[in-house]
Amino acid sequence: MITSTAATTASSPKHATPAFPIHALLAARWSPCGFTDRAVPAADLGALFEAARWAASSYNEQPWAYLVATHAEPEEFARILSCLLPANQAWAKAAPVLALGVVSLKFAKNDQDNRAAVHDLGLASANLVLEATARGLSVHQMIGLLPDRARELYGIPDHHEAWTALAIGYRASAEQLPDALRERDLAPRTRKPAGQFVFSGTWGQPAPLTQPRA
Repeated sequence: MITSTAATTASSPKHATPAFPIHALLAARWSPCGFTDRAVPAADLGALFEAARWAASSYNEQPWAYLVATHAEPEEFARILSCLLPANQAWAKAAPVLALGVVSLKFAKNDQDNRAAVHDLGLASANLVLEATARGLSVHQMIGLLPDRARELYGIPDHHEAWTALAIGYRASAEQLPDALRERDLAPRTRKPAGQFVFSGTWGQPAPLTQPRA
């Protein structure tokens, strides 16, 4: 059964205030910087990547791969952490799970460029994030990483690239964070109105469907 947001939303400043009713998981999802040290059960973690497995992809190429480590594997965790930019390392080190999202930029069947590859990695990670939200977990995705270091440390093959990183775990209270991160985690979620990116007729003309009906 699809559950949608009602006219009133949860009290959290991070809960979306959509112009149209949307699925409750989409309204609840956000990307915290603070994580507790509570371990993620293996079954839940497996379900996240199973959700990614069933994402749509061009020609069913499934051009994504993930490198994963948990706090229970300190050396492996440190390896992935070292692939992040220092600013991300500073807070992501608290997450109980880190992952790198790797994309294959060529089709396996003909070695031609796959223009949909990065898009499809995004679809897989979106599936993962929604499954995490449904299980009471949070995911913070990052583009700030060191692809060349990841290639060196993990033997990532040619025509593949570490594109994103993910911190996965249970959200911590923002009050436990340094000032800058606390303000970030407490700030309300904001988005551009749909009329600024959904057009009809000509570029820049808002599509009528973006206007909620009374």
